[in-house]
Amino acid sequence: MRHSRFALAGALTVAGALILSGCSSSSGGSADEPITLTFWGTYGNGGNSAQTDVLENELVPAFEKANPGISVDYVDMPYDGLKQKLTTSAAGGELPDLVRSDIGWVAQFAELGVFKQLDGTMPGFDDLAGAVYPGTLETTSWNGHYYGLPLNTNTRVLISNQKALDAAGMSAPPATFDEMKTMAAKLSGTGIAAFADSGLSAWNVMPWIWSAGGDITDPDITTASGYLDSDESVAGVQLLVDLYKEGAIPNLITGNTGATSTSDGLPSSSYATVLDGPWMKEIWQGQYPDFTPVYSPVPAGDGGSISVVGGESIVVSEATQHADAAYKFAEFTQSEQYQVGMAGVGQMTVKPEFAELQAAIDPYYEAFSTQLDTARARLPIPQASEVDTILNTELVSAFEGSVTVKEALTSAATRIDDLLAENK
Repeated sequence: MRHSRFALAGALTVAGALILSGCSSSSGGSADEPITLTFWGTYGNGGNSAQTDVLENELVPAFEKANPGISVDYVDMPYDGLKQKLTTSAAGGELPDLVRSDIGWVAQFAELGVFKQLDGTMPGFDDLAGAVYPGTLETTSWNGHYYGLPLNTNTRVLISNQKALDAAGMSAPPATFDEMKTMAAKLSGTGIAAFADSGLSAWNVMPWIWSAGGDITDPDITTASGYLDSDESVAGVQLLVDLYKEGAIPNLITGNTGATSTSDGLPSSSYATVLDGPWMKEIWQGQYPDFTPVYSPVPAGDGGSISVVGGESIVVSEATQHADAAYKFAEFTQSEQYQVGMAGVGQMTVKPEFAELQAAIDPYYEAFSTQLDTARARLPIPQASEVDTILNTELVSAFEGSVTVKEALTSAATRIDDLLAENK
């Protein structure tokens, strides 16, 4: 993954010219000429036929009825294969009109001229962008512009085992950094780890850094030095390092593949708390039907309770010959019909105004919707996977004790500065 940006650039050197020379901002035909939009996505990933059924049998027909003359041809692909398909198809000049893109791909393909800039080109974009959770919109940005609209989202919240909380004498999950420390102390000697996670990437550590009041870069994403290694950022990671050294966090966090996974360790009472997403409900219902998870916000530090955003975006290909029609479908994905329809089959809405309707479908989502009010995006840059590699590499040394947290974050910031310099 860390070299994906350069592989994409090589594959798309010729594609950029092909795309830009062949694209048009027009609808591609007269009012009487029918249009077919091709839409690539991964709704059926993992055999989830419910999502593709809703899309193809309810949502697409509703859009087509409301927009006579425009039809949508949805093409489902395996998740792991979609990015490669985008790359090879761009090189061959055969891109679709619309893509359900992983949020981590948007900046990469935007930089390479594959995804169309929407701000300033798509009618009504500003109003649509203003209606979503701010953190989800941030995932579609690159170099001062927006190249998609949030389509579905998720975030991580604190999930606890009630038996473990009882063992610590706590009636509720830890709500602050200090309460996390207190719980860890009370669980000492019980064989129950206070917290567990499976890595040190931005997905794992940024909730702690943000909640401590720190950040990874300046707001303009031009420098990490002075931000990632600030006192606040150090405090967020130091909490984890201190708990790790006390034995309150297992070595799963440093990449030990022999450690018990969080999905098994939490329901078995090996771990008291983890950070995880809404997909865990179905997993635990199948594997641990007697386990009742407790959901709560990320423990708050001086910066509040801030988690990380995941999900997918709806993007328009730069190669489309039917931009106006594609914009109409992108707008439709933001409607109550689309957002709540997909919420019914496990895709969280990106719009706060639909959170209550989503909770009416399943109250389980409420904790995640609440967390999304403050959740933030990881760095929306083409080298996001390289940032993860840097954080993992540098922070393992801090957990193992060979460097201080300050030294580890300073080294990571210097390396990330080099990546950011490539984007200027």
